[in-house]
Amino acid sequence: MVTANAARNIVGIIGNVISFGLFISPAPTFYKIWKKRDVEEFSPIPYLATLLNCMLWVFYGLPFVTPNSFLVVTINGAGLVLEGIYLSMYFAFSTKKQRLKALKILLGELAFVALVVTLVLTLAHTHKKRTLIVGVLCVIFGTCMYASPLSVMRMVIRTKSVKYMPFYLSLANFLNGVCWTAYALIRFDIFITIPNGLGALFGAVQLILYGCYYSSTNWDDEPTSEMQLPTTKSTSNGPHGSV
Repeated sequence: MVTANAARNIVGIIGNVISFGLFISPAPTFYKIWKKRDVEEFSPIPYLATLLNCMLWVFYGLPFVTPNSFLVVTINGAGLVLEGIYLSMYFAFSTKKQRLKALKILLGELAFVALVVTLVLTLAHTHKKRTLIVGVLCVIFGTCMYASPLSVMRMVIRTKSVKYMPFYLSLANFLNGVCWTAYALIRFDIFITIPNGLGALFGAVQLILYGCYYSSTNWDDEPTSEMQLPTTKSTSNGPHGSV
């Protein structure tokens, strides 16, 4: 008989695999940037947001904050490394103005996380208090990141076209949300449940919209931009983290 802990670990490993696929999805876009040696008008905001989200979740999953959450640390640690690589390439091939703008945001994020770590470790002396404080922050930022596809869904409804909402990315987002929600429910963790439950819901809505508007979509024209890396003049759903 499979124990609850074993089932949780199995679901968590599956969630790690799906989440890693989402983290790696922008790689083709950054390969093109590397070949062109120019980021053009692409925005680093989705990656800066994901970086912050990963940092908070890594801290949340550490044993002295939330015990028995190793799989939360592994996938968000991997995401942290990948987002760092993406942003390094952005800094390498962006203009001075673009670089300074992104650097200010990055330094602000690092200062914020450092402040959170310092306050939590010095003022909260129990696992329960540390989990509560960091968990609330993770819910806030995780929910904001999972809610980012709303603009794309609004565009789909307005244009009656799913051309700019890739099916497999929507499916992966849905499965990712379902996996991590199941992981959180096996040993109930409300802070993982809320953002990933919303992620599963938004992913399901995207799949429903895809089914509703697939037949009315004009597929003749090629998409003009990658979904994973929006420009400063357009809106995208961006990459999603794991938990």
